[in-house]
Amino acid sequence: MKKSIKRLLGVTVAATALLLGAANTAKADTTLTVGASAEPHAKILEHVKPELKKQGVDLKVKVFNDYILPNKALANKELDANYFQHVPFLDNWNKKNNGSLINVGGVHLEPIGVYSKKYKSLKDLPKNATVYVSSNVADYGRVLKIFKDAGLITLKKGTNLTNATFEDIKTNKKNIKFKHTFEAKLMPKLYESNEADATVINANYAVQAGIDPTKKAIALEKKNSPYVNIIAVRKSEKNNKAIKKLVKVLQSKSTQKWIEKEFDGAVIPAIK
Repeated sequence: MKKSIKRLLGVTVAATALLLGAANTAKADTTLTVGASAEPHAKILEHVKPELKKQGVDLKVKVFNDYILPNKALANKELDANYFQHVPFLDNWNKKNNGSLINVGGVHLEPIGVYSKKYKSLKDLPKNATVYVSSNVADYGRVLKIFKDAGLITLKKGTNLTNATFEDIKTNKKNIKFKHTFEAKLMPKLYESNEADATVINANYAVQAGIDPTKKAIALEKKNSPYVNIIAVRKSEKNNKAIKKLVKVLQSKSTQKWIEKEFDGAVIPAIK
């Protein structure tokens, strides 16, 4: 009789343990690993971690310091998503690498800017001025538009800014020399070296280097730019529930207001 009771208790305890284990498994957070640039992307992701945790998503942020590796890591399934680029950059990467990464939602705009320690405006640039630009081809149209809007260059008829290059310049009133052989992450150091008459810097690298775009740039990309930074994923993950939660939280009014306040105009919310 005692043995039967012990066996029964043993079975009950084992069954209870299995049920508790099943319950804990059901409640376990989904881990989502997202690759991001340090500023402002990783900072924004860290901000939304608590809200995602409430929704059952354990967000892991992997920081990258360049524009080369994040898409490779995503394509190789080392990441679930990444957050560092705009659509023209993604399209260019897919074309060059036979990739199929997709955009699942825009979050913010980092206005690219022109910086100079020698001149206070683009119109002050002298003839034959040298302007340093990164080797990121996807940003060339953005740079050209800034100089076009300032009246310093004109573009050939039919030029599409999303894939434009410096070969598309028709007239160059001051014969400005655009040197575009530098890695994007090096632009703040080149600006500080004061080698060129002006240097073009992406806002994320400017902010990361302690350079305030709203105060230091002599020309800044306008707010209606199409170069919004996005969450990118593999095509097979477009319906991933955890990724949908991530995008929804990033695009929420509270997060977008936080971005506007936190970066004081250096980073602009994509959702109004």
